[in-house]
Amino acid sequence: MVKLHPHAKERMAERGATEDEVIATVERGETFPAKFGRTGFRRNFHFDGIWRGKRYATKQTETIAVKENNDWMVVTVVTRYF
Repeated sequence: MVKLHPHAKERMAERGATEDEVIATVERGETFPAKFGRTGFRRNFHFDGIWRGKRYATKQTETIAVKENNDWMVVTVVTRYF
């Protein structure tokens, strides 16, 4: 199960990521080691939309999470548009 920390929810809202994208990133994205023993997940999504006045084809969602029992707690979310 993927849980979202309140900080992650705030970052999602300001950076344009949806809860479905964040969950898909954790469940099916590429993993990488992150600072402080955390795990990072990265996944590209088809976007073909406008973000902050500019059109982009792809949105990359990157989440940083920690394992809590058998669940992932997402602590922050970063998005990149290209």
